[in-house]
Amino acid sequence: MRITAKWISVSVAFAALYAVGVIFLAPISFGVVQVRVADALLPLSMVFGLPSVLGLSLGCLISNSYGSIGHLDVIGGPIANFLATFIAWFIAKRGGVTHRFIGSILETIIVTLIVGGYLSVIFDTPLELSLFGVLIGSIIAINILGFPLEEMIRRNLKSA
Repeated sequence: MRITAKWISVSVAFAALYAVGVIFLAPISFGVVQVRVADALLPLSMVFGLPSVLGLSLGCLISNSYGSIGHLDVIGGPIANFLATFIAWFIAKRGGVTHRFIGSILETIIVTLIVGGYLSVIFDTPLELSLFGVLIGSIIAINILGFPLEEMIRRNLKSA
């Protein structure tokens, strides 16, 4: 893998988009129950590959540092984004729309388990409540908004 100016540009663009999306919508981006609309960008890792994986992880680091609900969130969120986007990218490159759909479902599961797990500790709430709050928001952001966005961008890039 060669790191080029294009690679860096894609990473920086995704980091900026993600961070701005989370910070701009901070009231609904942080908490036990959250809809992190910027997570709609996560399925795009299946189109743009490793540069977007890095950018979405870095953007999460930046936004979680800004939101400042604790060191666990600043570390855990980027790890969740990295694992979710990397695994989705890896699965999606092996096949068609079914693989991509499975990739987006796995992103939702990974983000829910990691973020829901540590939010339970940060906010001292029952684990089930944290997992449910993150799951609902992740389904909305990743699967309802993000997966169709990914498919639309993929089609438009093919026809361009």
